[in-house]
Formats: sequence, C-alpha cells, structure tokens
Amino acid sequence: MAGRIRLSYHTRLFFMLLGFSWMLVASFVAFQYHREKIYKVEKLDGQLQLFNAHMIDALQTDSIDFLATIARQRLPIDGLRVSVVGVDGSLVFDNTLDSLPGENHLDRHEISEAMRIGHGFTIRRHSRSTDNVYFYSATRGDDLIVRSAVPYSLPLHEVLEADRTFLWFMGAVTLAMSVLAYFATRRIGRTVTRLNRFAEKAERGESVYDTEAFPHDELGSISTHIIRLYARLQRTMEERDSEHRRAMYEQEEKNRIKKQLTNNINHELKTPVASIKVCLETILDHRDLPARKHWEFVELCYSHTQRLTGLLNDVAAITRMDDGAANIAKEPVDIGELVEEIAHSLSGQLQKSGMSLSVDIPAGSVVEGNRAFLCSIFRNLIDNAIAYSGGSEIRVRRDEASAEAYTFSVSDNGAGIPDEHLERIFERFYRIDKGRSRLMGGTGLGLAIVRNAVQLHGGIIYAANRHPSGATFIFTLAR
Repeated sequence: MAGRIRLSYHTRLFFMLLGFSWMLVASFVAFQYHREKIYKVEKLDGQLQLFNAHMIDALQTDSIDFLATIARQRLPIDGLRVSVVGVDGSLVFDNTLDSLPGENHLDRHEISEAMRIGHGFTIRRHSRSTDNVYFYSATRGDDLIVRSAVPYSLPLHEVLEADRTFLWFMGAVTLAMSVLAYFATRRIGRTVTRLNRFAEKAERGESVYDTEAFPHDELGSISTHIIRLYARLQRTMEERDSEHRRAMYEQEEKNRIKKQLTNNINHELKTPVASIKVCLETILDHRDLPARKHWEFVELCYSHTQRLTGLLNDVAAITRMDDGAANIAKEPVDIGELVEEIAHSLSGQLQKSGMSLSVDIPAGSVVEGNRAFLCSIFRNLIDNAIAYSGGSEIRVRRDEASAEAYTFSVSDNGAGIPDEHLERIFERFYRIDKGRSRLMGGTGLGLAIVRNAVQLHGGIIYAANRHPSGATFIFTLAR
C-alpha cells in the first residue's frame, strides 16, 4: 500500500512490550486499588458495627433511659448519625431528627441486609430526611436494628479512597520499566536490523564481510555464526568460481595453443611435403635422368623426411609436456653426467663448426626429473648455439645452488640475439631468421620445448645478451 509507514522491528517490539507491561501494571494497580478500598470500607464498617453492638447492649440493659445513654455515649466520629429501627421497618429513634418520619425503612439496603444476615452497610446514599449523603452501617438486635451513619464529606471520601502514594510509586516503577524495555528492545532490534540487512545482501548475492560486533548473548552468537557460515560459504563459492574460470581459461588457452599448433604444423609441413612431391614427380616424369641427378633428388627427399621426423618428434614432446607433470615419470638425474654425455654426442658437430664446449657443473648436481626432457633442455640450447650463434665457444655451467633449486646457464660468444626478439624466442614456431632456420633444418619448436621442459621441472628461463658479445640462457631447475 502506497504511503504505508513501516515501523522498525525495535519500535514494534518496544510498543508491544510496553503495551503488555502497562496492561499488566494497570491490572495489578486496579486490583490492588479495589482491594484497598474494600479494606477501608470494611474497616469503617467494622468500627461502626462495634459501635452499634455497644448501643444494642446499652439499650437492652437500660431501655427506659435510652436518650441518656445516647447523651452519655461518646461518639467515635464527629457528626455521627444514630438511628434505631424496629423489626417492622418503622423508625424508632434518630439523633439528628426532631420528628420521626413515618416511612418504612425495610427497603433500605443496609436494613434489609441486617434483617437477613444480622448486619449490612451502604457505602453512599442520599437521605431524604436530612438531605445529606451518608455511609450507613446497620446491626440487628433481638427486636430492633441500630443503624449508624457517617456524613459522606470530603474527609470521609479521602478515608475511603485508596492510598495515592501507591499509585505514584507504581507509576514510577512503570516509567522505569519502560525505559529499561526501550534499551533492551533497542539492543535486540539492532541485532535483528543488522540480520535483516545481511539477509537482503545475501539475497542479492552481494559479498558480506560484517565486521561489527554483535551483543554477547544468544541472539548475537547465533547472528555471528550465521554470518560467518555465509561468509565461509561465499568464499568457497568464490574459490570454486575462480577455479572454474581458471580451468575454463586454461582449457581455452590449451585449445587456442592446439589450434595455433595445428595451423603452424600445417604450415611447416607444406614446405617439405611440397619439396618431396616435386622431387618424386621429377623422378617419375624423367625416368631417363642421369644417376647422379637421380640420387640428388633422392637425397633431397631424405633430407625433407628427416625434417618431418624431427618436427613430429618435437610436436610429440610438446604434447606430452602439455599433458602435465602428473603423466611424466621422474627419477634422480645427475646434470653433470647428462651434459657430459650430450657434449660427447655433439663432438662431431662441434668439431665441424669449429666451436668448443666447456662444462662447469660440480659433481652431485642431482635433479628429480625426467631424463629425456632434461636432456632436451641442454641439447636444444647447445644445438642452437652451434647452428645460429656464429661464435667459437659454448659454456655450460651451474651458477647457483639453494635448498630448493639449481641455477644453470648456457652461453656463447657469438652475435647475440636482437633485443626485439628476446621476449618472443620461446614462442612456438617463432624464428629470428626464418630462411636460415629452415635451411639448417630447424622446426621452430626447440626453444618452446626448452621452456616447457623447464616449467615442467618447476623452473623459469629467460634469455639475455652478454657483453661484449654472445647470448646466454639462464634457467632454474627444482631439486
């Protein structure tokens, strides 16, 4: 409904508690007030009943001298009216009247009650005889009824009224209870309001990190546990979503790399396949070729098939590495012995290129890894230095050792690498000099294999130019 005012939980709870408290106090005060009033009426009636009894005793012992008895009797209350009524209802005596009225008094409440049970009273009634208002109390004797009446003046009204001090006291108590109820409900209301804000945020899916402290009570403890549980659930969901996004990104990246790899492989296969096709077509179309020319085409076909074999081997290695470390068998590998074996196998190429290879790796440099992939790291780096550096020296050394990893470097004293290519040389099928690389039989995957193999062994790799000449590849391998 438009314009409807919505009270806060604190306000509603406060007014509910306040209304209940006031009704309870009002009921108690009314009950107590009524009881006190009845007590005072009964007390006054008891005093008058005692006076009436004395009067009845006096009349029974000295009925002839009745007026003298009345004169001698000291009235307990100023202005007290004393009447004597016969059992037939006729007025026999009244100390406030000079002449007695002839009306019957049996219809008076206090008289009828005295006739029925021996005594009775009327709190307030107007007297036609005296034109005053009285409190009446009547007591029956054997053959008469003595009735005493107190004028209903302001002093009597105050006597019969309940003590107002009690009312003021209960009013003060009620006010104090209202103040306490306000602060108690405000404390609860704040907790409920904060929980309501939390519920609204949770419904909208917002992050909730409520750092405000709740009261140290049951409701505060429950509220704190609810928010902590939700925050823990929220963090779990965020971590799950983050892992899902990361997995999706990794999968998309793998798909992108595979697609790029497929396109690059397709491109790389075209040249050797086309060359082989041309050679074979030439041989088939010219069967009378000289033997020397014939063998040249065969050797060219063999060269291209070797390049295709190397490309397929490199692609297989890349694919294995992309599958992750969980699928790779590992064993302790002595890097010094491994590099010495590589140096021995490359001695012919080194001699042919006029280059020297020095190895400076202390004994006992053992890495927990895959021997084939570790071999591919050093083999590819040394092969690249032989094929493309144009220098005269290659150096392999262990630079640093820590409790977690070793740091190795492979460097040469050749022409170095142009700075604009340093950040991209580890990309798949990236070549600095494409023509020369293909001429040397390179697949463009060597450094990509090196980077993947290093990462597979918990390390990092980067390339830099040396001063005054040459390039160096520095990488780490986890122990």
